[in-house]
Amino acid sequence: MKKVLALALMMLLGAVAAEARDTHVNGYTRKDGTYVQPHYRTAPNNTSSDNYSTRGNTNPYTGEPGYKDPNDTNSSSPFATTPSNR
Repeated sequence: MKKVLALALMMLLGAVAAEARDTHVNGYTRKDGTYVQPHYRTAPNNTSSDNYSTRGNTNPYTGEPGYKDPNDTNSSSPFATTPSNR
């Protein structure tokens, strides 16, 4: 019984920690006219391995598993530094 309670507590604390590093994104309209619904994402940092879309992670809001290769160095992130967005 103690192990079950300890596991439940660890899961709860993990969920709280995951929510603490999330960022709310307001809805917006892209240049092509597509509306993007408001959503949560992981806070920006220097790695993509902790993003919900990275394989091995699960989005706590949708339950969807990550699908992107964690070793892929081709970033399509809007935060990537390229001449077009400097």
